[in-house]
Amino acid sequence: MQFRITGLTLAAIGGAFPAAASAQTLDVTLTLPRITVAEYHKPYVAVWLEKAGGPATTLTVWYDVNKRNDGGKKWLSDVRMWWRASGRTLNLPADGVSGATRAPGTHKISFVGGRGAVPALGAGAYTLVVEAAREGGGREVVRVPVTIGANGAGAGKAAGHGELGAVTVAAHR
Repeated sequence: MQFRITGLTLAAIGGAFPAAASAQTLDVTLTLPRITVAEYHKPYVAVWLEKAGGPATTLTVWYDVNKRNDGGKKWLSDVRMWWRASGRTLNLPADGVSGATRAPGTHKISFVGGRGAVPALGAGAYTLVVEAAREGGGREVVRVPVTIGANGAGAGKAAGHGELGAVTVAAHR
């Protein structure tokens, strides 16, 4: 038996798969400033998404994944807000979520809605939250409100004052 899918057939069934036709992408850019101190440690960073009335969704967490005997996980609770919001229930290392700490500089990350830990993003008000905690240093949280419209577009930006620099988020299809 042989099946052929024509353009007309594809158009007819296209409504059954709207997410596949145009996946929501969330582009995040965050800056870890260069801090001049005697002993600098790369910060642990957690990025998560909140929507009113829904659970917090961890998008990524950067920590010392190479420490012997999973020793890096011991300090994740220092990223306090993330730990309370969703970190303590996450099995780490989480595939597609866990990553190594990063050096100072600008880091760009993209998340595709409906893939991995990222939920499918519909229209509405969201808050992207970035938290950084550094051994022998400080802790800072930056909240970036973003409203995603019916066309799937939205953007927001905010800035930290110590452990985090500029944080921007852009949603698009």
